[in-house]
Amino acid sequence: MTKKVFDSIAAGLHDALLMAQGSKRAGKLVSVSVFPADVKKARKKVGLSREEFAQTFGLSAATLRKWENGERQPTGAARALLTIIAREPEAVLRAIRK
Repeated sequence: MTKKVFDSIAAGLHDALLMAQGSKRAGKLVSVSVFPADVKKARKKVGLSREEFAQTFGLSAATLRKWENGERQPTGAARALLTIIAREPEAVLRAIRK
């Protein structure tokens, strides 16, 4: 089960990277908008502080703060990862903690 979840997340991130690079090789692509409240909501869903969330997902705490405050927008793979975290937080945590 964990490998399936990881493979699904990896495929989504791969498509996000291809989309960000403008590649037509990506599978069915969906444009996703991530708003500041969504970033904070995703973090709250996994029950982590900013520092813990940043550390867990390999982000800069300052960048996370800027996303949550609306000063910057996540792009590419970060945007895709945040969307997946918001929709399937338990699956993401299982996949990265194994």
